[in-house]
Amino acid sequence: MQAKQEHQSIRLFENELLERLSHVHPIVPLLLWAPVALWLYVRSVTLHGFGALDIALMLLAGLFAWTLAEYTLHRFVFHFKARSKAGKWFVYLFHGNHHDDPKDKTRLVMPPAGAIPIMALLYGLFSLFIPNPWIEPFMASFIVGYLIYDYIHYSTHHFPMKNPVAKFLKLYHLKHHYAGETGRYGVSSPLWDWILGSDPERGRAGTRA
Repeated sequence: MQAKQEHQSIRLFENELLERLSHVHPIVPLLLWAPVALWLYVRSVTLHGFGALDIALMLLAGLFAWTLAEYTLHRFVFHFKARSKAGKWFVYLFHGNHHDDPKDKTRLVMPPAGAIPIMALLYGLFSLFIPNPWIEPFMASFIVGYLIYDYIHYSTHHFPMKNPVAKFLKLYHLKHHYAGETGRYGVSSPLWDWILGSDPERGRAGTRA
């Protein structure tokens, strides 16, 4: 019997350290971000006196904000039609390589080297609109949304996902990769594709109607 060949990842960097940082085991985001979210929730309750209703409201707000951030980053940053050499390299570094090799298990969740600066940037942006101490439970919930997204994305490429909702999300995302059409930028939810008209099938259905 012929031995199964090891998957060869696309090399992104000549520098060995940078190349290693571009790969990540799928458990790493959970180990990195779950303690941060938990710490923020604990602070919200014990230090700032938030109650269950406050936390629930911030959970809904953070999850909702994540769906919009996910869609916006995926559509307008990771699929940006760059013209410069540097811009094309940036897009390929963060997302283009995934489309060239969507089965690479080490690049299906965001490596900390990319996730930390993006999360820090978003924290600074949200802080302009959400005052202390509300920013803390909001960011904890936003992080929860990010983790949900990361593991849905990983699962769509590597697990059967036979539950009806999970199966829908899997097929929806795989069409983004293989249908030969632009659109379907939502991974954890098709909500913003439906609102902003970037689900090709829904658009055609609307046209026929």
